[in-house]
Amino acid sequence: MTSPSQAAIAGAETPDPDGVGLTSEPSGGQEPAKDQLVGRSPGQLMWMRFKRDRTGVVSAFVVLTMFAIAALAPVISWLYGKDPWTRYGQIEPGLLNDNGYPVKPNGGIDGEYWFGLEPGLGRDVLTQLVYGMRTSLSLAVIITILSVLLAIVIGVAGGYMGGKTDYFLGRLTDLMMSFPNQLFFVAFVPVVGALVVSPQDEMPTWLRASVLIFVMWLLGWMTLARLLRGQVLTLREREFVEAAKVAGTPPWRIIRKELLPNVVTPILVQSTYMLPNFVTAVAGLSFLGVGMPASTPDWGRMFATGAEVYQSNITYMFFPGVAMVVFIVAFNLLGDSVRDAFDPKSGR
Repeated sequence: MTSPSQAAIAGAETPDPDGVGLTSEPSGGQEPAKDQLVGRSPGQLMWMRFKRDRTGVVSAFVVLTMFAIAALAPVISWLYGKDPWTRYGQIEPGLLNDNGYPVKPNGGIDGEYWFGLEPGLGRDVLTQLVYGMRTSLSLAVIITILSVLLAIVIGVAGGYMGGKTDYFLGRLTDLMMSFPNQLFFVAFVPVVGALVVSPQDEMPTWLRASVLIFVMWLLGWMTLARLLRGQVLTLREREFVEAAKVAGTPPWRIIRKELLPNVVTPILVQSTYMLPNFVTAVAGLSFLGVGMPASTPDWGRMFATGAEVYQSNITYMFFPGVAMVVFIVAFNLLGDSVRDAFDPKSGR
């Protein structure tokens, strides 16, 4: 028999440990109230914390906007009436002077060419920028996905299997981390390309992109793999993993059902840091002349051209420079916000 005090306690409101509201436990055989707050999953709690972070929301909006611009580059070009390949300055008289620089001030910005013209070739800067974003972001997304998948396989397998498997994968990771990435990006891309195409022949754009993806994927997974290995080494000693082993659960099922859901946080957070790094790496290779072909619009190619003409036309460097800085800063802030949303104790 329940005492009145116990019934009162049972019907009292108890604070939600996650700080998202109050929950009420009905006493006796009463039906729960329709507006009673229920328990929330970790994903729901993360989303609530993320929505309260104004910096994270703004950063996410900026990142999604830039991805949308890159994805809709052909539509923007069609609506704008220009493309990034036509040499408008050489076709239409009066746009470029004898030295190849725009005649109009501020790099040729006017009502027809909103961001001006490229010095020398006279191509439209706005369409070059949106198509350059499309090229750089597409390559960076593909490289990030491939690197994350390889890091998951190597990091989780090494951490869970242990023994000789962990030793071999650990030494492989250490060996790959010993290579200076930027230097080997510059050195390997021409070498790998020469193995596929004769030096006398021009490498197709799709093949150059494939070489870039392969080289940067080969040298871009190690940090996340080591992080995941450390996480799995800790998780495999936990009670729920031991219970699954005692129950005779196959290793692949333990990894899929027990371990992977618990390493989602480092995977997402690290991915938000990897992608902007790959964006700058792709642009850097194009800037050095070993990235995408010169005919392909690319952020790095725009920086290379801007570095040659900045003394006479600094406007050309302004738009790709601002776009790159805004994207990198927004993505890094987004990574911090995602980390704080998953782990509120981390603090910023």
